[in-house]
Amino acid sequence: MIAGRNFSKEMATDSSAIIVNEAYAKMLNAKDPLNRTVYRRSYGVQPYHIVGVFRDFHFNSLREHIEPLVLFYKQDRGALSARVSTTHLPALLSKVGDAWKKLSPHQQLTYSFMDQDFDASYRSEQRIGQLFIVFSTLAILIACLGLFGLAAFAAEQRHKEIGIRKVLGASVSTIVRMLSMDFIRLVVIATLIASPLAWWVMQRWLQDFAYRVDLHWWILGIAGFIAVLIAFITISFQSIRAAVANPVDSLRSE
Repeated sequence: MIAGRNFSKEMATDSSAIIVNEAYAKMLNAKDPLNRTVYRRSYGVQPYHIVGVFRDFHFNSLREHIEPLVLFYKQDRGALSARVSTTHLPALLSKVGDAWKKLSPHQQLTYSFMDQDFDASYRSEQRIGQLFIVFSTLAILIACLGLFGLAAFAAEQRHKEIGIRKVLGASVSTIVRMLSMDFIRLVVIATLIASPLAWWVMQRWLQDFAYRVDLHWWILGIAGFIAVLIAFITISFQSIRAAVANPVDSLRSE
């Protein structure tokens, strides 16, 4: 509570009292919302007076902003909330089930745990994240296989050129750089084309959440750097293999 008081059993007038959150108090646009009378349409118009203001908390999904909330002092005959210890949870649930059968033997007991309910609220995002990880991994593996094959083909096509360059004094690093730069250049161009599209898609997805992280430019920069690094590692195996090969073998037929 940040103003006023909570409900009290000793206060008979609390049957017509309410406590509100900060968002509701701001909506009233009143300097002091306490003891202010508001009206509710329920079987007629019923007046209620505000006895307290509590801090805002998320009672909906984080996709939504915190909305005005009003709490009434009423008995909830449809559900019971309890804080329990999870140390001996099976035994506790058995006792609750036995007590329920005595109170209502012909009605099925249904229960849920709050942490599981919260987890279910964002299960779709978790599944989307897992799907993205799986398909991204598959895409990277397929791309690496393609790059590996292209690098092997390019090294085979230029093996005589590589042999001549080595005879003329080219170093291993020079040949590796020569074979790798053509592919690295294509990966950089692909990254520059894909980054704006990825940024736009992520911004559209994040707009569905009232509370979200900021997508900074360096995140895309790191992703591009990792893509270039993976491509270089994939290509370098074939490039180094071609660079360290004996030039006599490639020039013997000439």
